[in-house]
Amino acid sequence: MASDQHNGQNTDHGTPGAPDSGSGAAARRHRAVRAAVEQGLISGTEPVVALLDVAGIRSSAAALRTAFEEVTAPGTAVLHAFAVKAAPLVAVLRLLSEQGIGAEVASPGELALARAAGVPAGRTVLDSPAKTTAELREALAQGVAVNADNPQELARIDALISSGASRSPLGLRVNPQLGAGSIGALSTATATSKFGVALRDEGALDWIVRAFLDRPWLTRLHTHSGSQGVPLELMAQGVRTVYELAEEINAAAGRRQIDTVDIGGGLPVNFGSDEETPTYADYARLLKETVPGLLDGRYGLVTEFGRSLLAKHGLVLARVEYAKSAGGRPIAVTHAGAQVAARTVYVPASWPLRIAAYDAGGRPKQGPAVAQDIAGPACFAGDLLAENRPLPLLEQDDLVAALDTGAYYFSNHYAYNSLARPGIHGFTTAPESEGGGVRFATVRAPQTVEEIVHESGGTYRDALLGG
Repeated sequence: MASDQHNGQNTDHGTPGAPDSGSGAAARRHRAVRAAVEQGLISGTEPVVALLDVAGIRSSAAALRTAFEEVTAPGTAVLHAFAVKAAPLVAVLRLLSEQGIGAEVASPGELALARAAGVPAGRTVLDSPAKTTAELREALAQGVAVNADNPQELARIDALISSGASRSPLGLRVNPQLGAGSIGALSTATATSKFGVALRDEGALDWIVRAFLDRPWLTRLHTHSGSQGVPLELMAQGVRTVYELAEEINAAAGRRQIDTVDIGGGLPVNFGSDEETPTYADYARLLKETVPGLLDGRYGLVTEFGRSLLAKHGLVLARVEYAKSAGGRPIAVTHAGAQVAARTVYVPASWPLRIAAYDAGGRPKQGPAVAQDIAGPACFAGDLLAENRPLPLLEQDDLVAALDTGAYYFSNHYAYNSLARPGIHGFTTAPESEGGGVRFATVRAPQTVEEIVHESGGTYRDALLGG
């Protein structure tokens, strides 16, 4: 199932069981796994847990800010808004907000999470292809920035604006229709993408220009060409297309009506090693080369990165409940499968994960590499985190860590078999000179059986008996 190919990226898994153990991130990870065992976060009664490296998240946020500071003119207004869908966790949004990162939301639930985290409305952006009138009204009342997706939505905003003033910056999403990356489902700039106004369709350009000329309050353009599997060059080309559109609209208006361009996010993540590549600096420099006019201080910028801020800084740690074999191949049956890694299980060629092996005490597992399957707990044969993966032979009570899962994995639970959502804990590590201790903070408590029953309608158990 889980192929080691990942969109043409290097997928060298390093030393079996302990990938890239010399790096700072890997060293923190090893200490956190050991501490999770010692402090009872993972045990026979809590057989799966998710961990977040707080230092790593802070480092990524700082790298993002620095990368764009280095390519934009002094005084340029830049809002980095984290794509909440990547990790809809209040404590994560709060941490990022403290690092100067706002929130990009795509539903009433995500907007509520951002508000609960204390993200100011002025640092929040609402994007979605299916906003209701009620959602739009709430965003406009709060002063949240809104990017309209299509002409019908823009007509709804017209009606809401006419009935009352709003502090919300308002924009229009445009699909530059440049093509797809290696994962079609994540490519949002194809000819038939559901997102935005299709720029190259007949009559679209004229309609867009007229839409802005008729609405002096429409001051932003938004684009997002995709995410994992989309090359940086295609992303930059999409940004250039929308910048050129902004220039055309401003020339037609005879003034700088469009003052901000939202370039989306989508920086791909290397899932093959601990190396963080490509970097924000790589992308920012490419933008400087490709579309220098966007960065000369005439336009404000909004970014919407998600996966690249969190993925490398999370892991799912699971206990090996049983070690068995079938057809001569060893199988480690764990408590992490489709419920925490649905993309990997169902589309392994696009979403392979590195697996690190640890012994029952949380120490990196030693021994010769043996090809084996890492199976999850769900009741279907394809529930595999990895297939035929070379690792030190896993035994009962050992641990496996699914790496690079800080975004879109443990925060987006798949409730098959009514498996509980795992607890999520952030960790910080003290310097070795201070004892090297690990401190955990609960981000989300593990789901209880009682909560599963309630979520599944336990309150209404007799609802169907009265007919």
